[in-house]
Amino acid sequence: MTNVVRALFKRGNTASPSEGNAQVDKRTKNLTRRLQAGAIAVINHADIDRVAAESLVEAKPLAVLNAAKSTTGRYPNLGPGIILGAGIKLIDDLGADVMQIKEGTRLRLEGNKIFAGEKLIATGIEQTRATNAAAMEQARVGLSVQIEAFAANTMEYLRRERELLLDGIGVPEVRTKIDGRHVLIVVRGYSYKEDLVSLKSYIREYRPVLVGVDGGADAIIEEGYTPDMIIGDMDSVSDEALRCGAEIVVHAYRDGRAPGTQRLDRQGIDYITFPATGTSEDVAMLLADDKGAELIVALGTHATLIEFLDKGRAGMASTFLTRLRVGSRLVDAKGVSRLYHARISTGQAIGFALVGIISVLVALGVTPAGQAFYGLISLSISNFLGGLFGAGPFLPPLM
Repeated sequence: MTNVVRALFKRGNTASPSEGNAQVDKRTKNLTRRLQAGAIAVINHADIDRVAAESLVEAKPLAVLNAAKSTTGRYPNLGPGIILGAGIKLIDDLGADVMQIKEGTRLRLEGNKIFAGEKLIATGIEQTRATNAAAMEQARVGLSVQIEAFAANTMEYLRRERELLLDGIGVPEVRTKIDGRHVLIVVRGYSYKEDLVSLKSYIREYRPVLVGVDGGADAIIEEGYTPDMIIGDMDSVSDEALRCGAEIVVHAYRDGRAPGTQRLDRQGIDYITFPATGTSEDVAMLLADDKGAELIVALGTHATLIEFLDKGRAGMASTFLTRLRVGSRLVDAKGVSRLYHARISTGQAIGFALVGIISVLVALGVTPAGQAFYGLISLSISNFLGGLFGAGPFLPPLM
């Protein structure tokens, strides 16, 4: 028997071990941008949300090791179920020390134990569909507490940002023309790729102002478009997007601090700042509304209670109140893709015209006047061809 098999029998564990190289990052969204298929993702993410889970699944890791609890019981988060549903091993509650694993370390997973070589370095809780279902049920019981916290946080946010929300005070001037136009705000969130593809006809026809919120700008570019404006703290947008010619609006803290400007200053990229307490997607909506957008289409943003909770307590209130502030101008991209019907294109109009002309010609062919008209046309064509080829004009027989 091999050393590995001997070790398994020695530990009383009959499960097959899994091995892979560790890729480590305390910020899940940073890790998913470089995570390789077959690697072991090491994260520190309490209450794994849907967006993070979908990004992890897309990278196809061998396993996900979480220093924190994947579900704390605060609310029924969807992330762990998505990871497990994709057949990816999930071990959580490993403790903060697991984040000290060096990038590229060869790890071996045996049940809920993590080994580097023969050294046991961490023990956690291996999640299954059964344990996840039990955690979800328990978390639903605690939703009332989160709703109460949401209400309190909403009042606090309204107190801090009432001038911005009610009067638009603090919204910067921008060079992008928005007044009277549709604005499509793209966030790298829920089902953003599918929704962006479904809006191709809408984008082609209405030519909305394309606003990318941080990594949403890259999503726009990936679909073959160029963003008109990029809004965010600039922590998850590529250099390519920043140099595409879009107007850059940096989301700053209320006191004016904006760490994202350091990156732009180093690259010599012009920008303006928008100090606000809310999230970057909220800032994008408030700016579009203040500048007179006829319609604001939100793609990949948060809309349901669970999605608000996915953002964390600090982000729930701003999104909720921003949607109230923008009101009827705001629609979700899914609604647009389901209800939108493209107007008749130029090609379709030509096709309809040809069908109409053919119908008229056919109708003329069954009338005496139409038959006489077609006879004259036929005679003219015959005479023309006869003269062209030297056969002489064709003369109809005398009656």
